[in-house]
Amino acid sequence: MSETHTTNPVFPPGRYGHRRDGRRRPVVPILILALVVAASVLISVKLYQRYGQTDYQPQIVGWQEPSDTTMTIKFTVRVPAGEKAECVLRARDYGGNEVGRRTVVVGGGDANATTIRAEEPVTTTKRASVGDIVGCQPAD
Repeated sequence: MSETHTTNPVFPPGRYGHRRDGRRRPVVPILILALVVAASVLISVKLYQRYGQTDYQPQIVGWQEPSDTTMTIKFTVRVPAGEKAECVLRARDYGGNEVGRRTVVVGGGDANATTIRAEEPVTTTKRASVGDIVGCQPAD
């Protein structure tokens, strides 16, 4: 049995481009990835501050249907001391369809109050059977 030695191939000059020895690091893709991750974290923090856990916590107390075109929703909202809350109220019919919606600003009267009790009417397109709060946020 004979032993054969292999040699590196010899390519014609200029035909196949430059041959690289070693490995280049992909600097540009790593920088782009770092920028995308940083932007994603920044956007996530901003959205969490706006819509995440909030000090504005609403709770339904009850509702009344005084007529076919109005529903009165009673609710409380926990807020930081002396702040106002902007709440979106919704009236739904027996099938769960939304028949009325209203945005209201409540509170701000007492500088030490952390709970606001409110009773607000919502105009409806037909008789509503359920009232609820979509959400509350700081009032501008």
